[in-house]
This record gives sequence, structure tokens and C-alpha cells, in this order.
Amino acid sequence: MPNIELKDVENTAKLAKLEFSGAEKEKFAEQFSKIVKFVEKIGELNTDDIPPTTHAVEKRDVVRDDTVKQSMPVDLFSKTVPKAMDGSIVVPRVIEH
Repeated sequence: MPNIELKDVENTAKLAKLEFSGAEKEKFAEQFSKIVKFVEKIGELNTDDIPPTTHAVEKRDVVRDDTVKQSMPVDLFSKTVPKAMDGSIVVPRVIEH
């Protein structure tokens, strides 16, 4: 099992645009090494008799059913917004090309 070295922490910090002190880097290297060891230990478990799951708990839909209801007429709705055009709301651009 490879230990996580300071250069690994420094490279990860650089990619994430994070800055750490020398002591923090050493602490992270130690913590990451422990995490890798733990994951390797989990990988040693025999899971042949355990069925695969996608969720830890049974999924339940807790939202209400969608129902079609009468909505506000477009012409009346257009009068309630600052700017509308052709039945749509006009908003300021937030994404540049």
C-alpha cells in the first residue's frame, strides 16, 4: 500500500487551488494514508453472498403526485412581471457566450 506523500498533498492542493501550511500538509498526508489503508481493508472483505444495492435504505417517493390544475391566463400573467414578450418572461442574461 503506497503511503500518501507530501508531494501528493501539494499536487492535490494545487489542483484544488488550496493553500496549506507545512504542518497541515503533513497532517493531511497522514490522514489520507489512513483513509487509503481503511479502503484497502474494506476491499479485502468477502462480499460474494451480499446482493448489490443502489441505496442504503429502501427508496420511497415522498413528494405529492403531480396534478394538472387551471393556471393563470398568459395575458394576465404577463401583466404581473416586469417584462414579458410573446408569452415568456424576459430576464437579464446571466450566462455569457
